[in-house]
Amino acid sequence: MLKAYQYELRPTEEQAQQMSQIFGNVRFVYNWALATKSQEYQQTGKSPSCFELMRRLTELKQDKDHEWLALAPIHSLQKAITRLDASFTSFFAKKGKYPRFKSKHDFKQSFQVPDKRQIEVDFDNWTVKLPKLHQVSFNRDRKFEGEIHQATISRTATGRHLISILVEDGKPVSDKKYYSEENSVGIDVGLKSFAVLSDGTVVAHPKHLEKSLKQLRVEQRSLQRKTKGGKNREKQCLVVAKVHEKVANQRKDFLHKLSTAIAKQYVGVCVEDLNVQGMMRNRRLARHIGQSGWSNFKQFLGYKLDWNGGTLIEIGRFEPSSKMCHKCGAIKQDLKLSDRQWTCESCHTVHDRDQNASQNIKLFGLRTQPFGGKAA
Repeated sequence: MLKAYQYELRPTEEQAQQMSQIFGNVRFVYNWALATKSQEYQQTGKSPSCFELMRRLTELKQDKDHEWLALAPIHSLQKAITRLDASFTSFFAKKGKYPRFKSKHDFKQSFQVPDKRQIEVDFDNWTVKLPKLHQVSFNRDRKFEGEIHQATISRTATGRHLISILVEDGKPVSDKKYYSEENSVGIDVGLKSFAVLSDGTVVAHPKHLEKSLKQLRVEQRSLQRKTKGGKNREKQCLVVAKVHEKVANQRKDFLHKLSTAIAKQYVGVCVEDLNVQGMMRNRRLARHIGQSGWSNFKQFLGYKLDWNGGTLIEIGRFEPSSKMCHKCGAIKQDLKLSDRQWTCESCHTVHDRDQNASQNIKLFGLRTQPFGGKAA
């Protein structure tokens, strides 16, 4: 089973400068390959393949004007071309946008080391050996066992250096367990409460952004007063980035802990396929929806359930989960978003909007996907 482990690097000043050089070289090769493919397609109607670009890269490195490309690992430069080729494949499959040029001002810079032979992790000294960088220290954290496949080194907007190591731990993928009404749960995510489970559990919304909004506004107003291109503006940009990074880390920590607890407790988890992008067009709710991280939550649930042999079940976004009475099936067509409680006209059951929705999500999920898997 493949798993990724992330650590924070502690490079020396010289190693940090070398990483900056590698980030720049990889970015240059990516932009050069993108420009080459685009120009030749416009001129001839054909674009060079991934392997043709790698051949031209070898010639480019031998050019005296581009000798500095040798300061980056060749496999990392080739990986940039491979990533561009994957972006074009996604674009032609209508699963992504047309690749864009990368800038040194982008919040995140990264490069990959795809050759596992060039990566050595020493947990005794808490160092990792990387091409061109030699031994780089990293923070003490959990250890792993298994065969390393590749590593991705990145730098955040606040200047932190991270390494993500993809490892094959040798453990077989868990067989899918048998899910039924007893070991399944429906989850309704929202803004008032982050999540309401069909078992009656209500998870309060942490609202990490709301708690830091006052400080963020002060720092951003201070940033607006700074002269563009000045040193003070660069310093203030770092202050603002640290506030954003803190909020993002808090949100990620909350989502990981909640998704882990649910994936360990239940075998079948039913969720709703929400049109988050469309919902974000509502200017009054966009910030509240954006800070919730519903898409990340569903993503975390998906792979953690796979680890434990569980199943993530999605229901359609147009199912009347809030309007339908889970007791008798009657639908209240005139239900408003402001109605937090309502009474069924058929069976006279008083419903909490979110609790009723979670019950219906579980009902729809188990109805659309028959019980499956192997008996636990």
